[in-house]
Amino acid sequence: MAAELVRGQNHPLSQMRLEIRVAAGKPVVAAATLGDERGRIHGVEWVAHPGTPTLPGLEVSKQAAADHRLAVDLGAMPEAVHRVSVLLALPLGADRPTRFGAVAAPFVAVTGLDGTEVASYTITGLDAESALVALELYRRQGAWKVRAVGQGYAGGLAELLTDQGLPQAAHLAGSINEAVARGLARSVATPPPRTPDGDRTRQTATPGIGPDGSGPTTPGGSGAVAPQPSTSPYGAQGAVAPPSGYPADPAATQPAAPAAGGPIDYSHPRRQAGAPPSPAPTAPPAPPGQAAQPVAGDATGWSMEERLYNQVWGMFEDLARTMAAYRSAVDFADSRMEKELDQALSDPRSRIGGQGDAAREAAQAKHAQLVDQARAALDRDLAQLAAESDVVEPALPLAFAGWDNPVWHGYRVPMEIPMALRLGALHLPESPDLRIPMLVRLPLERGMWIDSGGGESLDGSFADSHELRRLALDTAVAHAARLLAVYPVGEFAVHVIDPAGSAAQALVPLVHTGVLAAPPAVGAAGVADVLARLTQRVDLVQMAVRGGAADSLPPGLDTAEQLLIVNDFPHGFDDRAVTQLRYLADEGPAVGVHLMMVADREDAAGYGPLLDPLWRSLMRLTPLPDDHLADPWVGHAWTYEPSLVPPGSQVLQRVLTEVATARTKYR
Repeated sequence: MAAELVRGQNHPLSQMRLEIRVAAGKPVVAAATLGDERGRIHGVEWVAHPGTPTLPGLEVSKQAAADHRLAVDLGAMPEAVHRVSVLLALPLGADRPTRFGAVAAPFVAVTGLDGTEVASYTITGLDAESALVALELYRRQGAWKVRAVGQGYAGGLAELLTDQGLPQAAHLAGSINEAVARGLARSVATPPPRTPDGDRTRQTATPGIGPDGSGPTTPGGSGAVAPQPSTSPYGAQGAVAPPSGYPADPAATQPAAPAAGGPIDYSHPRRQAGAPPSPAPTAPPAPPGQAAQPVAGDATGWSMEERLYNQVWGMFEDLARTMAAYRSAVDFADSRMEKELDQALSDPRSRIGGQGDAAREAAQAKHAQLVDQARAALDRDLAQLAAESDVVEPALPLAFAGWDNPVWHGYRVPMEIPMALRLGALHLPESPDLRIPMLVRLPLERGMWIDSGGGESLDGSFADSHELRRLALDTAVAHAARLLAVYPVGEFAVHVIDPAGSAAQALVPLVHTGVLAAPPAVGAAGVADVLARLTQRVDLVQMAVRGGAADSLPPGLDTAEQLLIVNDFPHGFDDRAVTQLRYLADEGPAVGVHLMMVADREDAAGYGPLLDPLWRSLMRLTPLPDDHLADPWVGHAWTYEPSLVPPGSQVLQRVLTEVATARTKYR
C-alpha cells in the first residue's frame, strides 16, 4: 500500500528503478541535485535541469510543464552520491505566478516503472516561496529511502542551490531560467477558448494559404541549408503549394452536419488544450448476467493520455491471454482425442466390428465438445474486446490515432511531447477484424527498418518489387509525418538520404511542405555530408553528457530529436558510410538521433555479415500485413499492419502544412 507522507516523514524504497511524478496545476520547472553524505553538491555537473536533463541514473524534463516524470535509477548512481533532491521552481515571466502560495499545492509521488505508487507527498503551507526541495532520496547503510522535505526558498533557485553548497549557484540558476525560457519560446501558445458562435478549430487559415491571404513563407533563418544543384530530382525546397495529382480530401469536401453550438469540433473533449485533468470515467453498472459496457479511458493513469495508453496495452494483453487459452484448449482436445483413439484401437479385436467405430465416434464427439466450449469462450471474449475497441479507437489522441480518425481534421501543433506513438495495428489470424493499436514509447529507443522486400502479403495479393518499394516509401513518409506532427515546434527534425533520387515522387509531401531540415541528399557527396554532420552531433552530445558540460555545446547545434530516412540501402553506400550508419543505429537513440532504413534485407545480406548487426538493431516493419512480430510471452506471431493515409485523403498534406506554418510563426 502506498504511503502518504507528511513533511519530514520517510519511507523505505524496495525498488532501484523509479519514476517521480509531479502534478502542479501550473507550469513548473523540475530539476534534481546529487549530493554527498552531507548533502553537498560538488559542482554544476551534479545538477540535472532542463539545460542538462540527463545524469548517470537520473533524467528530468527538458521544459516547464504542469506535469513531470523524472526517471531515477538508484543502482546507476555513482558511489559518491548519497542523496538525490527533487527541486521545483516557478518559471520566470511577467504573466506567470511568482510564488507557490498563489498556485495549487504541488503533488509529488514516487512510483515503480509499472506505475505502482510507493509514496506520495502533497506540499502544503507554501506562501512566498518560488523554489523548493520537494523530496529527497537518500542512502543509509546501503538501503535507499524517500523523505518528504517541502523546504521553500523565497529567493528562488539561486538561494536554494546556494543553501546546498553550490559555489556557482547564481550562474547556474540563470542558465536554468534561460533554458526554460527558450523552451517556452518554442512552445505553441494555448489556443483561445472556444466561443459560443463558432469553433476555434475552424478559425485557422486554410491549408496552403497564409493568414493574410498569401501563400505561407518557408522556414528560414541563418541556419537554412543551400538548395541542391538543379540536377537534383527534388528541385528547390520550401514550395508549399500542394503538388499536382493530390485529389481533394473527401472528408473535407463534405459539408459538416449542423449543430446547435456551431460547426463540429473534431477534437476529443479530453484532449483539448487547456482542459483540466479529470477522473477516469467509469462504466455504468451492467444488468445482472451481462458484461459491463466498456468506457474509453477507464484504465489507471494520471491523465487521459496515460489511461488510454494503459487501456490499449490491457486490450493487447487480454487478446494475447484469451487466444493463448483457446489454442491451449484446442491442443489439449487434439492430444486427448489421439490418446483415446490409441487406447481404443490398441486391441486388434476392437478394430473389427462396431466397437472400433463407436470408440472413434465417442472420441471425436468429446473433441468437438471441448473445441466448441473453447470457441464459445473465445467468441465471448472477442466480442467484449471488439466492443471496447469500438469506444477506445474514436477517443484516441493524435499520437495514438490512425490516419482515418477524424481527430486529425482538428490538428493543431502540440505543446508537449506525447508518451507514445502509433506505428500501426496488430491482430491474430483467429480474429482478423480485431486490431489493437501498436504503440511505442517516445522518445524512440531504436530505429526502424522498413522492409521493401518480400513481395507477397498474407492475404495472397502479390506486389512486384517496384510496387513494394513504393509502398515501403509511403510507409516511411507516413511514419515521419506522424513524428513531425506529434512533437512541439522545433523539437523534431527529419533528414533524407536518397543517393539515386529514386524516392522523389514518394517524398513529395515532405519536400513541398518544407518540413525537412534540408533537401534530400543525393549523390556520394550529399550522403557523406549528412552522415558526417549527424555523426558529429552524436559525438558532441555524448561528450557533453558524459562530461556534465551540456552548456558548452556549440551555439548552432540543433538539440532537437533527429530522424534520418535512408532509401535504397545499401546501394550507393561505401564502407565508411555503412560504418557511420551502424554507429548512428547503436549510439544515436540515446542522444536523440534515430534511423529509418527503407531497404530489402535480402539485398543487404548479399554484402556479407557486416550489415547483419545493423538489421538486427532496428525494429523491422513492413509495408504490407505480415506476421513477423513474435510475442515471447505467449508465443504468438502477431500480424503487423502499417498505419497509412487512406487513399485520396489530403490529411497528410494538411497536417504537414500546419507544421511548416507553425515553424515559421514561432521561430
